[in-house]
Amino acid sequence: MWAWPVASPHPVVRPFVGPPNPWSPGHRGIDVGTTEGSVVTAPDDGVVHFAGVVVDRPVLSIAHSGGVLSSFEPVVADVSKGDVVTRGQTVGVLVPGHCSDRPCLHVGARIDGEYVSPLLFLGGMEPSVLLPTRPR
Repeated sequence: MWAWPVASPHPVVRPFVGPPNPWSPGHRGIDVGTTEGSVVTAPDDGVVHFAGVVVDRPVLSIAHSGGVLSSFEPVVADVSKGDVVTRGQTVGVLVPGHCSDRPCLHVGARIDGEYVSPLLFLGGMEPSVLLPTRPR
């Protein structure tokens, strides 16, 4: 289980909306309402995969064990690609630029390159349970 990357409370102001296929529109993460200038921390141990600007906003991503990659935007990183980070370590600061109506942190998660809801790691979702479709 990951630690939340910003201080409480953690209102999800926009949920994960997975696209039907990799090239379709969707919201490939969650937006967490917070305050401008919030400190962003590593949700778990890992290695900085990317810290820089994508198009017009600062992005930070961290590679974790098991093929898991977390990403955060808009975050001005205090770390660089290749840096080892530990759970709870400050990795950057939130700046304006993602949500139009409030400060928010976009949190993304991928497993082996496939986008999944970060709530799977943050404890906001119960795992799926397959039930029988007919009596035995």
